[in-house]
Amino acid sequence: MSGISSAASSTQPAAQADTETTPSVTARQIPQSPVVLLIDDQPIVAESIRRLLLSEPDIHFHYCSDPQQAIPCAVKISPTVILQDLVMPDTDGLMLVKFFRNTPATKDIPVIVLSNRDEAMIKAESFSHGANDYLVKLPDPVELIARVRYHSTAYCNLMKRHEADLTLAYNKELEYRVEARTAELKQALENLKQTQSKLIHNEKMSSLGQLVAGIAHEINNPVNFIHGNVQYIETYVTGLCEILEIYEQNFDSSTPALLDKYEEIDFEFVRADLPRVIKSLKVGTERIQNLVSGLKAFSRFDEAEIKLADIHQGIDSTLMILGPRLKNINVNCEYDELPKIECLPGPLNQVFMNIIVNAIDAVETVDDPSVSICTQASSHDLIQVTVSDNGSGIPKDAQTKLFDAFFTTKSVGKGTGLGLSISHQIIVEKHGGNISFESTVGQGTTFRIEIPVCYNDPALRLDVQEEVGSTEMSMLL
Repeated sequence: MSGISSAASSTQPAAQADTETTPSVTARQIPQSPVVLLIDDQPIVAESIRRLLLSEPDIHFHYCSDPQQAIPCAVKISPTVILQDLVMPDTDGLMLVKFFRNTPATKDIPVIVLSNRDEAMIKAESFSHGANDYLVKLPDPVELIARVRYHSTAYCNLMKRHEADLTLAYNKELEYRVEARTAELKQALENLKQTQSKLIHNEKMSSLGQLVAGIAHEINNPVNFIHGNVQYIETYVTGLCEILEIYEQNFDSSTPALLDKYEEIDFEFVRADLPRVIKSLKVGTERIQNLVSGLKAFSRFDEAEIKLADIHQGIDSTLMILGPRLKNINVNCEYDELPKIECLPGPLNQVFMNIIVNAIDAVETVDDPSVSICTQASSHDLIQVTVSDNGSGIPKDAQTKLFDAFFTTKSVGKGTGLGLSISHQIIVEKHGGNISFESTVGQGTTFRIEIPVCYNDPALRLDVQEEVGSTEMSMLL
């Protein structure tokens, strides 16, 4: 047992003890054995208490003679039990108990009041001020030791539970922060992947578009030259055939060399087949011209510019480009009378391409495949485009994720999972419209696109102008 320690005198009242710098009880090391702090103005009482505890070597005893220093002393030594005299000069013992209870560092330390009077009212008042126990001076050693050990054990257990609760709370908070940070990092990674994929996709499409636009331009000039000269060839050939007919009628056709050549080239067949050859040349050049024109109508190199555009022209050019995939599909187009709308034509055509391609893929395995495209003015401010198919439909578990980036119901290598995500971005974010769908497994799917007639974002809006002349392709799926 430690010897008697006496605190130095101080004029600082106990109620004014500095609690801001007082270390938290939870931050102190929990004692392994009882630590007793006696607060009494009479040293003889302190010596008596010390002797009562002398038989217990594991009990550490400390003494404070100045009640004004009671709280600072308790904070310093961290007792497991406080023995406090009830009657002291210049100090109200009950108020001192209350101060212990109102000080964070000492609020849980058991306080045993020592008094010369064994009165029920005094005991009750002590307990009402926060005392844990009450003993009459000088108590029986066995009783004193028992109560010191009881309250010390209870206090240490309380501190252990408190520490365990704090550790658990800290671990939960740490776990929550780790989970939150992990979620943030996963979302950031997902956003980065999406952004990277979209950038790569757009760059690839832009490069491909420029390449195709250049090829279309190079094809256009010689095709126009050929197509323009075919009609001259037709005129020239018609004239030559007329001359040959006149020659046959007015000259001797019995010349051996002439007859041999006549039979060699099968002149009658050539004369009959030549108009058909010329006609097929004209049809071929016209077809090439239509393809080039369709590519120009589908593409918009200056995609950032808001323009007045004909939605029907964009849909028709998309269908023309997809012509080879539509050969065995019944395509029904029902167009309402629509005004030209302010939009980004290139990206809108990309949306039409994505939706129609998905419809084509959906009807590949069904009998009598069909795709219907309808347009109508849903209001004065909106136009509506619906694309319906009689395909296999979309499973219910996939419908909620259909517009998510990288999600696809197509087989590996057939879909990227970006088409509908990009389409949603173009319609909703860039045009302020809406895109939705209805699907029934085994019956088909209908996509509904609503686009404002006037571009909704004044901050991004440029001068709207009629499209004049040829434009080049920026996006092609």
